[in-house]
Amino acid sequence: MDKITDRLERTSLLDKPSDALAALLGRLLPAGRVGDVASGTPIGHPLHPVLVTVPIGSWVAATYLDLTGGDAKAAQRLVGLGNLAALPTALTGANDWLTTSAGERRVGLAHATLNYTALGLYVGSWLARRKGRRVKGAALAMAGAGAVGAAGWLGGHLSYALGVGVDTTAFQHFPGEWTDVGAESDLRADVPSGVEAAGVPVLLVRHQGVLMALSDRCTHRGAPLHEGEVSDGCVTCPWHGSRFALADGSVKAGPATRPQPMAEVRVVEGRVQVRRSDEPRELRTNPVGH
Repeated sequence: MDKITDRLERTSLLDKPSDALAALLGRLLPAGRVGDVASGTPIGHPLHPVLVTVPIGSWVAATYLDLTGGDAKAAQRLVGLGNLAALPTALTGANDWLTTSAGERRVGLAHATLNYTALGLYVGSWLARRKGRRVKGAALAMAGAGAVGAAGWLGGHLSYALGVGVDTTAFQHFPGEWTDVGAESDLRADVPSGVEAAGVPVLLVRHQGVLMALSDRCTHRGAPLHEGEVSDGCVTCPWHGSRFALADGSVKAGPATRPQPMAEVRVVEGRVQVRRSDEPRELRTNPVGH
């Protein structure tokens, strides 16, 4: 199975249609607060995987009724519900896909194509059922289920193998001991500075006389935050425009959903030192079952 995804990730022929679709969606999809909602910023988690459960659950329930001889009208309504729920689900998926690139974008295009194929089949299923042709509707639904299954497999690859939607700092942690990262004299007010602490990228910012330290890797797609701008007590991601509060790392504007990890910071004899401010989660430092 990995051969399929490996080939998809390397199929550069998908770049041209991907770029064209991304340009179109970039003009059509809402930005600002609506875009943040589509990303899942308010709930602290990508919204797309939450919405996916509704169309899939509805379609599977309809197929169950078909296979067991259940109520035909109920099956039709379930297919219709799934079709309607697929629209916002597709919107949130497209919103997430816009901020991907290279192999992730290619696999995402295939994932979306399969999902739209499935939706087309389920629309056909609903129309057939409406005309009283349940057998045809059930057959179309079964074909749609196959497309959804394939799309779901690619969606799992996007999340679990390629890390799309995963906090990019999840397996990164600041050192537990105070670690020197540079001279205090190198820092200017509201000018972000990128340093490293035991190999971990750290963002240092002096704001209103207070020195602050955050992860320099954006939790959304891993952008170097020290290349962004600081204003109104926030740092803005240079890639996708997410804004994080310097005081606590909280997300003030999406598409990011997870806050930036914070580190403790102090100055000793003109040298800046940082260390982690909380206990790291077990999976971030040790293998499962350690």
